[in-house]
Amino acid sequence: MRNSAVLAVRRSVLCALSCAALTAALPGASAAAPRPREAARVPFTARHQAVQHGGIVRAANTSAKGAKGTESVNDGASIRYVDVDDDPNTYNSSRAELAVPAGARVTWARLYWGGNLRVGEQKPPKDNGRVLIAEPGGRYKALLADSVIGHRTADGADAFQASADVTQLVRRSHPGQWTVAQVNVAMGRSKVGGWGGWTLVAAYEKASEPLRRISVWDGFETVGPRAGELRVPVDGNRFPKGVSGRLGLIAYDGDRGTSGDYLSVETSRSKSTRLSDSANSADDVLNSTVTEFGTGRTVRRPDRTNTLGYDSDVFDLRGALRSGGDRVHVRVGSRKDTVWLGAVFLQADVRR
Repeated sequence: MRNSAVLAVRRSVLCALSCAALTAALPGASAAAPRPREAARVPFTARHQAVQHGGIVRAANTSAKGAKGTESVNDGASIRYVDVDDDPNTYNSSRAELAVPAGARVTWARLYWGGNLRVGEQKPPKDNGRVLIAEPGGRYKALLADSVIGHRTADGADAFQASADVTQLVRRSHPGQWTVAQVNVAMGRSKVGGWGGWTLVAAYEKASEPLRRISVWDGFETVGPRAGELRVPVDGNRFPKGVSGRLGLIAYDGDRGTSGDYLSVETSRSKSTRLSDSANSADDVLNSTVTEFGTGRTVRRPDRTNTLGYDSDVFDLRGALRSGGDRVHVRVGSRKDTVWLGAVFLQADVRR
């Protein structure tokens, strides 16, 4: 492996060139814009809520990969960058399709990105709040975080998450795969391993679809044996029996094969349902996957089944909502792993 200090300097220069000279900035995103402050803990709060005919979709992918033969946990694995764009000015990049239905209008969209800065190399946090994004068929544009960046050094890791509004860009875009590059993640080997990735979440309206409640909550919180669980009151409204719904989760450093982590949905004071599917077991739900209802339905490049510490999953809520309820509160916990949580998002029909 080449000298990591030299590589770090080279990557820093490449990122500066890419963001300042080789791209067009998004509206309101200037390289001279003030840098958002960072906090070790960002409490989960409602980011977007709506009731409309339509729904919510997401695109997601990892920014890191393991060396050949890495097929299980990221702990102790040799981590490398994913780089699919054939652009010498980027050192990591990946793609995924955002499946907005034909004829729909995007009403809100946000990009979340994050990872671990301490693996074999130690990446500086100055680039946490900056990435490159390209719409399908478009060129890279510099994107700067527009709210508090979660950044915590603990348990052998140096973890962060940043996010920014991209509604106008997504609304004007064509169907296809989105590319996100220059996510500030480290490569190499460490006891806790490396991870990183991005998720683009978009709400849309379409008159022919059911009336639905849409809710997105985000923050930067730790769950684990010492930190305890996280409880998010995603929605406090009554739902009738038999409605359909989906719940998405973004998390960092969930280890495949390490049992004890769970995702539960409370629909009343006395009823709670653990979510699982064919790709995410009820006792290992944070297991390094990018899935929807247990399958990799979205088009991604690379399309790896093991995303080595990055989770962006969408679960079917029909079972949890079968009997109806007066809320959708989410509980996430882990008895063995230390995991960082970035966002949860909900879509649920208002009526059957």
